Amino acid sequence: MNEKTETGQQSRKLAIEAQAKLRRERAAEKLRENLSRRKQQVRARRSGQADETNGLPAAKMDES
Repeated sequence: MNEKTETGQQSRKLAIEAQAKLRRERAAEKLRENLSRRKQQVRARRSGQADETNGLPAAKMDES
């Protein structure tokens, strides 16, 4: 192999690794947000307050 091909392969490999790292970081952040939201819901249930979730429109009761 020549030097340009090896350099190109290395740069592609580094780009792929960087993208994978960003995906892992985003996934970890989403998991932290989800855990925090669930903990908040549990605390609200314990104190007798209603959950303040947005939920799905179909899941909401229609007061007619």
